[in-house]
Amino acid sequence: EDRWQTAHDLWLQLQWIAEGGSQAGIPAPVVAHRKRRERVGWIAAAVLLIATAALAFIHFRETPPELRAARFLVLPPEKASFATAPQLLSISPDGTKLVFQARTVGGPNQLWVRPLDSLTAQPLPGTEGATQQFWSWDSRSVAFYQQGKLKKIDVAGGPAQTLCDSSGTGEHGSWSREGVILFTSGGMVQRVSAAGGAPTEVTTLNTSEGETEQYWPHFLPDGNHFLYLALNQDVAKSAIRVGSLDSKESKLLLYAQSFAEYAPPPDAKAFGGTPGYLLYQRDGTLMAQAFDADSLELTGEAFPVVENVQINQSNGRVAFSVSENGVLAYRSGGGLNTQLVWFDRSGKEVGRVGSPAGDSSPKLSPDGKQVAVTRSTGSGSPGDIWVFDLARNTQTRLTFDAADDSVPLWSPDGSRILFTSTRSSSFGLYQKNSNGIGAEEQLLKASYGMVPEDWSLDGRFLVYMGTEAGNRELFVLPLTGDRKPTAFLKTDFFERHAQFSPDGRWIAYTSNESGAYQIYVQSFPAGSGKFQISSAGGVQPRWRHDGKELFYLTEDGKLMAVPIRAGVTFEAGTPSLLFQTKTYGLPPSPSFSQQYDLTADGQRFLINTDLSDVLVAPITVVLNWTAGLKNQ
Repeated sequence: EDRWQTAHDLWLQLQWIAEGGSQAGIPAPVVAHRKRRERVGWIAAAVLLIATAALAFIHFRETPPELRAARFLVLPPEKASFATAPQLLSISPDGTKLVFQARTVGGPNQLWVRPLDSLTAQPLPGTEGATQQFWSWDSRSVAFYQQGKLKKIDVAGGPAQTLCDSSGTGEHGSWSREGVILFTSGGMVQRVSAAGGAPTEVTTLNTSEGETEQYWPHFLPDGNHFLYLALNQDVAKSAIRVGSLDSKESKLLLYAQSFAEYAPPPDAKAFGGTPGYLLYQRDGTLMAQAFDADSLELTGEAFPVVENVQINQSNGRVAFSVSENGVLAYRSGGGLNTQLVWFDRSGKEVGRVGSPAGDSSPKLSPDGKQVAVTRSTGSGSPGDIWVFDLARNTQTRLTFDAADDSVPLWSPDGSRILFTSTRSSSFGLYQKNSNGIGAEEQLLKASYGMVPEDWSLDGRFLVYMGTEAGNRELFVLPLTGDRKPTAFLKTDFFERHAQFSPDGRWIAYTSNESGAYQIYVQSFPAGSGKFQISSAGGVQPRWRHDGKELFYLTEDGKLMAVPIRAGVTFEAGTPSLLFQTKTYGLPPSPSFSQQYDLTADGQRFLINTDLSDVLVAPITVVLNWTAGLKNQ
């Protein structure tokens, strides 16, 4: 009440003092005080202003700005190309780095790391030939497979360290905060410490329900539960399941032949409380569906995220990876686009068969006039056997069953075609007249997967690969007498691609007994007198018709030739390079059946050649990929 209300009031008071008003009896100036209601009005306005500002601040703190997705492309390193297989990219959990496989011309695949805030990628020394890489939980290290070993390497520098042995080619794994690594070996999910040690099985293979192999384990946030794909001999029953470290029981999530990852949104509150999403593929489209990682329940409907992503139809691997903070990386292009192409010994293309159709496992008839192939119409669809007439340029479908029929093999006289099938809810080897007349005949039935490899020229024996107990082993089936199969090679390693020598005394095959896959020749039927043919890796051996030459593919797709002197004794010369191929599944994998054949004289090669653009297709990176999904 006693304060001066204006500067003018203060000036009047000072003037009165300066003129000696108090001594001269001059009355003090009357200072006009503002009315109480006016002061109350100003106070109320100030309080309202402060309250409004406070509410605005609170609103700002609780309501983040609207997220918007941002996209950019990552190209291959200079003078290099991306690997073709779709499983070869992975974003770090913190969303700051991308690791992928690429190779320079003529060189092997190698791991490269590209920080997202950089324009260049750097190779990781010591990772030549690495496959199926995945990140540590803290985004500081990468685990990968190399020559039959599971290894890890610090991306900041330092040598790679071996964690354990891994039978088979190795499959993409997962690394938890608790220092546990999950990976696939022997067809089942196994665990090992991130410090290394002996792996132990985490899951069981439910063969009674048709399960054949388990792939792609992926930890959920609790570090105990994990996603994985259970492949089934009936493709429609392949499923994404949830397992746990403390039990071998599992839970069905949904039926899909697909790799899957869990993706938490950047801010669950901003998306209506949605805990996260399950990402997987269906018919070549990357799908997302709301998934509660605590209750392990899917909710709502699945919706598309990206169309036409690259996929591996045989094992459900999809070319995508998602971080914990909303970064999605993927490659487009669908499945591999292949065609059967003729080459001479110099690597010059001299003709093509049919049209690009994704055919695989080509096998020439004994007279060289026809070729049988496996044809699948799309992702996860069952295959059928087709036959091309090379002279008339026509093609005929041989099998029509709804089951998966694949890997054709001609009888020595060309009258029949043998193949593997998943009919009658089991695995079996069947044969049918090559002219298509008549019904199929079952030769063998088993509870495990079987792939026919070769038919001896005398017609007496069939050698096939069986996945009994999760291993890939070689068996021989006599085609006379009681037709009881016997084991030719039953080891702790993986053997594949067995081929009888023309005289029937020797079998060439692929094995990883030395760590890397190499070509070996062993006597038959005694199974003694073993010789290593390749020195720098090899798969898919093939004999020339006179037995004087053996061919195979190296890891980076080179077609090699080896002179052979075989009879009662065996002698192999030095491998020499014929030419660089671009085969389906490059780098050639022991998981694939034979992807090339040759004429009897060894002068022309019919190769299942990749024509797709996956070598040049960039990686797409999406920041805030969940933007706009709140209403899904």
